[in-house]
Amino acid sequence: MSATRMPAPQLPAAPTTSSANTETSAGYKISWKQLFNKLIHFFLSKLVCVDNKRPKQVENLYYNFPISRSHIRLLQLLPHENEDAAIHCRLFCTALDSKGTRPYEALSYVWGSEDKPCSIFINGCNLAVGKNLYAALLHLRDHSIQRTIWIDAICINQGDKEEKGHQVQSMAKIYAKASRVVVWLGEKAAGSDQALEEIRIAAEEEIRIAAELSTRRLDNKAGILTLLQRPWFRRIWVLQEVAAARHILIKCGSAEIDGFAFCSGLNALKLFNELRADLRAQILSVTYLIRGAIFRPKYATNQSDNFSLNIRPLGELIEMYHTREATNRRDKVYALLGMSSDNPTAAGLFADYEISWKELFNKLIHFFLSELVSVDGLSDDKENAVIEGKGCILGEVSSVKRNAIWEDRQDVAITWRNVPSYICVKEAWGFCWTLPTTVKSVQKGDLICLLQGASRPTILRPYNDHWAVIIIAVSPAGDSQATTEDIKWSELLQSITVFPHDFRLEWDWDINPDKQQDKNNHDYFASILVPEHSKTGWEDCLKAATRIRNVRLVLQEVKQYGVAVKNLREETAVLERVLRSMSNLKKTCLGPEDSEKEDAKETRVNQLIEDKGQWTLLCLAAENGHETIIKLLLDTGKVNLHREELQTALWLAEQKGYKAIVKMLRDTGKVNADAKDENGQIALHRAAITGNEVVVQLLFETVEVDLHSKELQKVLHMAAENGQEAVVKLLLDTGKVDADAQDRDGQTALHMAARNG
Repeated sequence: MSATRMPAPQLPAAPTTSSANTETSAGYKISWKQLFNKLIHFFLSKLVCVDNKRPKQVENLYYNFPISRSHIRLLQLLPHENEDAAIHCRLFCTALDSKGTRPYEALSYVWGSEDKPCSIFINGCNLAVGKNLYAALLHLRDHSIQRTIWIDAICINQGDKEEKGHQVQSMAKIYAKASRVVVWLGEKAAGSDQALEEIRIAAEEEIRIAAELSTRRLDNKAGILTLLQRPWFRRIWVLQEVAAARHILIKCGSAEIDGFAFCSGLNALKLFNELRADLRAQILSVTYLIRGAIFRPKYATNQSDNFSLNIRPLGELIEMYHTREATNRRDKVYALLGMSSDNPTAAGLFADYEISWKELFNKLIHFFLSELVSVDGLSDDKENAVIEGKGCILGEVSSVKRNAIWEDRQDVAITWRNVPSYICVKEAWGFCWTLPTTVKSVQKGDLICLLQGASRPTILRPYNDHWAVIIIAVSPAGDSQATTEDIKWSELLQSITVFPHDFRLEWDWDINPDKQQDKNNHDYFASILVPEHSKTGWEDCLKAATRIRNVRLVLQEVKQYGVAVKNLREETAVLERVLRSMSNLKKTCLGPEDSEKEDAKETRVNQLIEDKGQWTLLCLAAENGHETIIKLLLDTGKVNLHREELQTALWLAEQKGYKAIVKMLRDTGKVNADAKDENGQIALHRAAITGNEVVVQLLFETVEVDLHSKELQKVLHMAAENGQEAVVKLLLDTGKVDADAQDRDGQTALHMAARNG
């Protein structure tokens, strides 16, 4: 059966009246696309580019503009008369080293939060950006002229770690070749416009009437101080960005000021001393670099394949700036590479975002201290490490003064020790070094150490069982300053071949030793000791004692005896705990595997006896109540116990009230219970005066006392006169003293006690 085609329905003919003209004039014959395009141009002018397609993916943006290591991308910020209009830009590539590179500006700003709630359009692509960058672009956009600018968040493909690495490595050169660096402090806030204006006026006055500036009244002091606390001043990347710049413009909202004028005005206002010390250091370091921008050459050059601003060695830069802020922890190193005067790239230190922070920190340490040191305690979440190696002491800091000319420098006087005489007389070494002002300030008593394999000395400070690193690699005089007739000081270091000491260093960026709590206390050492009846951890405790000893031996060598004796006390405290624990275990579960621990114990005791320095182990143990060490020394005859040494130990134990030790020493039969000290007092006198009832009780138990002894009555009167109620009661309870006996002034013990409350 064949299908029958139905005739198509006939539509009524279009009217030929004026209605057709009405449709044409109303625009119904143009498409919606054309109408929408006209509508946009009506609102935003013909200068905007309209793309009706959906925004392209951002990956396509960078795919269409690939760059090599010698090229960069630049951003053209398109103009618009309407300040609230969407931001449209174009991206293009150019060779960085080419003389024909189009002039461009470079933006220095704070990334801020990782959130990117705003969008801009680049070559038809929709790119998400942060609020602070979006605000900067709005204020940088001109009404009629396009602006060419380099911005790291846009011109670098942040999703490509390899590209990001080599572009970050070139950032010093990028900022150096920019015609101007624009510093964006952020949006306008209460008083910010007035603050910049007051700074500008102060800069003018500094030029005209510098002598009158100190009396000038500030109308917006709080606003200026608030401005200086903006995040930009704390960011680590800004150091390189302004250090490379030849001209700097500072913007805050719509207000702007020349960089040199900004620094001159701040200097004239003399407000730095009203800032916190850490903030003041950050502001001074930035303004110092900004002021130098106008003196830098028009075209930056580099002497090697690795461009650098050659400001300072990397070790000093890190010690100066590691507390500054960075979104990525690795940038605390990468941001300084372009400023370093040494060549870290040769050691594999370059911007590489493929490696972890832990790997980078390890590389950094070996770059400064050589591969001969061992590194432990590294973590991707912390900025610290434990470093161990052999070394020698070169000298000691004898004084530190702020440099009279430069705010960021300090004059450090050195007393040389254990250094060959021909080295000391070299001008390159000198007796006073001018060093940068670092986060951890150098102090009198800090030591100059050379670790085996290192090319530069390290400044250290002792902390019980380790050394805190103050400056990881110090350069008192650069090799470039050495004359042709003089040996470079780095070569002098190579002539040192003896490294007698074991060093355990802690390089901690999170802790400032200037504010660090003193670790010379019982709680600290209690944390490293093993439980009383535990077999585990003995090795760790003995290692801890060894570490304390290593620090002490260095301190004795440089004659810092006051600190060394503290270490010796802590060392014996650790050993006492270990010996006591081992003694308890012997009674229960000591097995054949513990013979090694016995040998280790024997070794540590022998070491204490041999290298005790100015102190005898017996007296030290008696003074600190270390019964187990006293018993070991007495039982084994480890030391030659002279009568005088035993007597001194007895007096120390009596003074502290260590009853068990007093009894052990008395039982030797080599001490005189009635021996008088330099003040003519016997043990009973001293115990009565100090109120040491434990020792008084012991003396009564071990010494025959005559009831009518004038000496005993004297003891009662001494205790009463010094208000030692417990001792007086103890003496009276024995029934061996006469409470009514009078002294030569006719006073009884009761009279004396009443007089002293």
